[in-house]
Amino acid sequence: MRRSLKKIVESDPDLEVVGTARDGDDSVNKARELRPDVITMDVNMPGMDGITALQIIVNEEIAPVLMVSSLTQQGAAVTFEAMALGAFDYVPKPGGTVTVQMGSVAHEIIKKIKAAAGPGVIKKLIRKNICSAEKLSNLRTRQKSFRLKSASVKGPGFRAVAMGISTGGPKTLFEVLPFLPADLPAAVFLVQHMPAPFIASYAKRIDSQCPLRCVEAEPGMIVEPGTLYLAKGGYHLMLFKRSNGNILIRTPKKPNHLFMPSVDVMMASVLEVFGADTVGVLMTGMGKDGAESMVKIRQAGGLTIAESEESAIVFGMPGEAIEMGGAEIIAPSWDIAEEIIKAVG
Repeated sequence: MRRSLKKIVESDPDLEVVGTARDGDDSVNKARELRPDVITMDVNMPGMDGITALQIIVNEEIAPVLMVSSLTQQGAAVTFEAMALGAFDYVPKPGGTVTVQMGSVAHEIIKKIKAAAGPGVIKKLIRKNICSAEKLSNLRTRQKSFRLKSASVKGPGFRAVAMGISTGGPKTLFEVLPFLPADLPAAVFLVQHMPAPFIASYAKRIDSQCPLRCVEAEPGMIVEPGTLYLAKGGYHLMLFKRSNGNILIRTPKKPNHLFMPSVDVMMASVLEVFGADTVGVLMTGMGKDGAESMVKIRQAGGLTIAESEESAIVFGMPGEAIEMGGAEIIAPSWDIAEEIIKAVG
């Protein structure tokens, strides 16, 4: 695996491998000695495991760590733990713990290494932990004040929050979702670019740690307020409104798109059903998926929120939306829940 990763990294002329490590202890020692720009680390290692080594490297602010993990249920659980502890992101191994198929994810590895090497990334990963702790201490007060406000909302109608996020998302979302109350008068639709086998575990993780009910979006589900619908891996998340007023989930494989699911496709479908009652939220991630739909939501009279460069681990997606004029509100991740609450309350 070390030889395979070294070959992939060195295939890019902009990247240089300055060292390899055989286990967790060796990785910590090499990290301290070599001070690399980015570290790739397997979760499963002899001796000190990858999670323990990650904690030491992140706490000492040596370098962003890109985890390499197995595409299994257990791999998903450990990967999410790593993200919560400050890993930059992860790359799934396509063929098990030891695999010769790493070439299929070579492009993704190189892209994510370059993104992790961006200025100030390690500082953002550390600072975000502090900001989350501060916000959690105020959660009950904020929920109480929101319930008082939402009690005045009349009628059966509810709004939609369409959220898109990619690289850095599994960590950043937990600076937003825990602060949205269970009685939020809106349905939340979330696209997180993630391998399909990880989605079910991720939905359970969100559901267990956040007031909102979270489900993996399945075709035919009736959309309800106070529920977060997480897009299935390999399928788009779209909506359909019946003549009786019920709004149903659809999960087609069309249109063809670089991403399955796509933020742009999801946001466009939500906008078609909810119109000006749509709140678009675009956060950390590489590329520009979602930026065009943010423009359309704003033009249609909906509210749009983009994560600011101050907090975004990767400023690609929100940065594109801002540049295109698709962001009415620009805020760091730790303020986005409050902006959503104000928009739908």
